[in-house]
Amino acid sequence: MKSYTDQTGTTITLAAPPQRIISLVPSQTELLFDLGLEDRIVGITKFCVHPYHFRSTKKIIGGTKKVHIEKIRLLQPDIIIANKEENTEEIVESLRQIAPVWTSDIITLQHNLDMITEFGKIFSVRTTASQWVDKITHALNGFNAYMADRPWHKAAYFIWKEPYMVAGKETFINEMMKLNHFSNIYGEREGRYPEIIVQKMRIQGDPEVLLLSSEPYPFKDEDAFELGRHTHHAKTVFVDGEMFSWYGSRMVRAFDYFKQVQERLEEPIFPSS
Repeated sequence: MKSYTDQTGTTITLAAPPQRIISLVPSQTELLFDLGLEDRIVGITKFCVHPYHFRSTKKIIGGTKKVHIEKIRLLQPDIIIANKEENTEEIVESLRQIAPVWTSDIITLQHNLDMITEFGKIFSVRTTASQWVDKITHALNGFNAYMADRPWHKAAYFIWKEPYMVAGKETFINEMMKLNHFSNIYGEREGRYPEIIVQKMRIQGDPEVLLLSSEPYPFKDEDAFELGRHTHHAKTVFVDGEMFSWYGSRMVRAFDYFKQVQERLEEPIFPSS
């Protein structure tokens, strides 16, 4: 028997490397696939869209906030992979009656690397996990060098409308903003995703850049126009929410995407025709 402590401080005990895995987190499902564990994954959520073919080859057990307990029970998992932010404490506690639950809590890049390393131990894929850690670290070092001489911009990252919600402190998105030299004007607000009154943006930080995410709310041009009215000519940039909020192996691709975002910042607000 081996014991492993997850990122919430909970210890689970396993007799052997798990052979039947259920993942309740889209980005961690992608990571498990990239670690070579496709054949061991038996259940995923309806939001686990990468890799695409999983939607037809794996059992869908519900969403991230509402799962079908009996479907999970019937799959007879050896382990369930959860996340503190994505899954409620009530869900996690109920699933512990079925199988050990390993829960991540990802705020920083180091948390992400630690999770990958731990998955290497739990699933006995240490070499592959180490390779992914190296890939991400190499990509991070390259991106930091790319950003070294680039200016910082005051920014707000919007994730929802009605009510408007933004990424606050203690979020992975906030960490990605820092890497991109975006100073989050709501980075000290209480709560991970605080509601804000957009009419007060100017006095609450007056951002130079508005980052409008593709998920969970798909912002449109009309939203950009409305939000822009409440700033002093802030530049609006539509961004791929997966690249800013998904951790795991996705980070290798995220750094190249961030370079594209930086290049868009250099474009004029009203390009000449």
